[in-house]
Amino acid sequence: MSINEIQDAIIDEFSVFDDWLDKYDYLIELSRELPPIDEKHRNDQYVIKGCQSRVWVDAELRDGRIYYTADSDAIITKGIIALLIRVFNGQTPDDILSADLYFIDRIGLKENLSPTRANGLLAMIKQMRFYALAYKSKM
Repeated sequence: MSINEIQDAIIDEFSVFDDWLDKYDYLIELSRELPPIDEKHRNDQYVIKGCQSRVWVDAELRDGRIYYTADSDAIITKGIIALLIRVFNGQTPDDILSADLYFIDRIGLKENLSPTRANGLLAMIKQMRFYALAYKSKM
C-alpha cells in the first residue's frame, strides 16, 4: 500500500469515533499491537530528543525499503509511534522523505495533544525521516 492509502485507512478508522476520549482509547489499543523493539535498542543512542516521554526508534533497510521498530514508556506516545510506523513501514526512503502526513491534521491528532506531546510528534517524524535520508545516501 502507498503512504496515502495507509493514511486514508487511518482517517477512516478514526472517523468512527465521536470524541477524543474514544480516539485516545484507540491509540492505547494500537500501542498494545506494536511489536517490541529489540532490548539492545532501548538506550540513549536510539532515544528521540524532544519528546516528553522516552521514545526509542530504530530502522533497517531491506530491499530498498525501510522497516522501523519503536517503543515508548508512555502508552499514548506508543500509540502515536505505532501510527507513524504503520504509515512509513515498508516504504522507500524517497517516499518517506516526500510524504505529506495529512492524516495527522485530518484525524485531529495534533490539535488534541498537549504542546509537549505535539513537539514530540514532530520529533518522531523528524527522526524517522532522518533514517530515510541516511539510508537514501547509502543507496
